[in-house]
Amino acid sequence: AEGVPEFKLFTAYPGVYYSPDDHIFRAMQRTRENGGLIMMHAENGPVIDVIAADLVAAGMTDPIGHGMARYAVLEKEATSRVIYLAEAAGVPVYIVHLSSRDALEAVVAARDRGAKAFAETCPQYLFLSLDDLGNGFEGAKYVCSPPLRPKDHQEHLWRGLLRNDLQAVGTDHCPFDFHGQKELGRGDFRKIPNGLPAVEDRVDLLHHGGVVEGRMSRERWVEIMATNPAKMFGMYPTKGAIAPGSDADLLVYDPNRRRTISAATHHMDVDYSIFEGFEIQGAGSGGYESLLPGLRGSPAL
Repeated sequence: AEGVPEFKLFTAYPGVYYSPDDHIFRAMQRTRENGGLIMMHAENGPVIDVIAADLVAAGMTDPIGHGMARYAVLEKEATSRVIYLAEAAGVPVYIVHLSSRDALEAVVAARDRGAKAFAETCPQYLFLSLDDLGNGFEGAKYVCSPPLRPKDHQEHLWRGLLRNDLQAVGTDHCPFDFHGQKELGRGDFRKIPNGLPAVEDRVDLLHHGGVVEGRMSRERWVEIMATNPAKMFGMYPTKGAIAPGSDADLLVYDPNRRRTISAATHHMDVDYSIFEGFEIQGAGSGGYESLLPGLRGSPAL
């Protein structure tokens, strides 16, 4: 009734955001009645907390421990579980920020049997890896959940985007300054605020990695960036289409413009960039970046 049709639930973060299965199922039953959509953060939070505590007790306190504790198979287990819950409730479900080939396997298997399962990944999982967590406490800059995975997961995610096993690329944009905020986790990776700054570079990174590097067509890139999110979140065809009656939200894009990503030049209110020094090709012509300072967590520009 208020115009908010999507709701995010978590199988992670016990004691904070975590919802047990019966609560998730009741929420899904409600969306069956009102036409809403449940978006799921799918990791097995209670088990992850046990593993993390064991690592800290064994002396592993650096940021790399964050990635070591959050097994990819626990993302797969939770992804599969919530899809089965959605099937039982008779509703679609959207898996947010899918990070691993393991979880992608669960989505593919569900879609192959006819489940209404949808998913996104994020730029950090396509361009960064577990190695970025391993540079001492500098790795705190890259702490997010699900965590960065070993590099060999990346091509599986790219292939998932090409085959439409993954429908979109969000950012889960959740920035914390390195100084004064990420630093709260010195001595215990469990206390590092989870989240990364990424929304400003999402479109251009996917153009570079997808179109310029030959992984997908320009048309598929537009689907992933704009058309599919508009359809998934109930805005199509008002948004996500160039057609009579649609909003005239047009971006003139220069596919040949080159730039280097840096915290010194980005517009996000955060003191570092996870893509510092990346040289990419493609950018909005005319400065669409001016729209970005007010955006937080938007799934699509």
